[in-house]
Amino acid sequence: MPELAEVEYYRKQWDSGLGAKITSVELHRQKRIFRGSDPRDIVRQLTGRRLQFSIARGKQMLFRFSGDNSLGIHLGMTGTLRTEAPGFRSEKHDHLVLRQTKRALIFRDPRQFGRVKFHHGKSEPPWWSAAPEIGSADFTTEYVSEFLSRHTRAPIKAVLLLQNGFPGIGNWMADEILWRAKIAPDARVATLSAARQSAVRRAIRFVSREALRVIGHDNSDLPKSWLIHERWSNKGVCPRHKIALSRATIGGRTTAWCARCQP
Repeated sequence: MPELAEVEYYRKQWDSGLGAKITSVELHRQKRIFRGSDPRDIVRQLTGRRLQFSIARGKQMLFRFSGDNSLGIHLGMTGTLRTEAPGFRSEKHDHLVLRQTKRALIFRDPRQFGRVKFHHGKSEPPWWSAAPEIGSADFTTEYVSEFLSRHTRAPIKAVLLLQNGFPGIGNWMADEILWRAKIAPDARVATLSAARQSAVRRAIRFVSREALRVIGHDNSDLPKSWLIHERWSNKGVCPRHKIALSRATIGGRTTAWCARCQP
């Protein structure tokens, strides 16, 4: 599933359409990606409007149009955004196409775990995340400690995946963060000292910043010294010690860690 940096990369794919008018909207009304929104509102309100700006927060994207219209997109597991030439002919899984004179902006989602949400009004959409962005000044040690204190019985890996506290953190990022913080993913939050909680926060900030810089820029690969390159394979080894990674399901997600780095 696309995480913080991948979401930022896909958000930027529609940047070429900024300032241009939407000449027509094509969508598959019956698809479940529109659950909770009326596709007719999307067609009626966005046709003739201009794409003004966009922003990503966690795993969500917000596209703002003239006339006080907002479109929220969550990529789910297989969603992608791309731009095509104006003569583009949509295909089976291209569930939303915003046509402009010089291009077409497309949301594709074969498995339909993604989501398209619509909001009309000057206020911030109710579905827009209220959690502080990881790179912001509000993502403090105190904030992290307070959020962790609400989930003391849970394993730290499961808590890192909670989007209302750590927006944008997904499975591979959580494993990377804990490997760098040298904390076992099944460690109960209640057992983490203040120093270890601070280590988690530092690792969150570092992994997020570097992932945004590399993946978020042009979808490039992270350095080979990162755990991400080993965690996908059953034969993966710790980049530090070259010993086989341990594996288990924690918080409902496949998890990989180094038993020596993260005792």
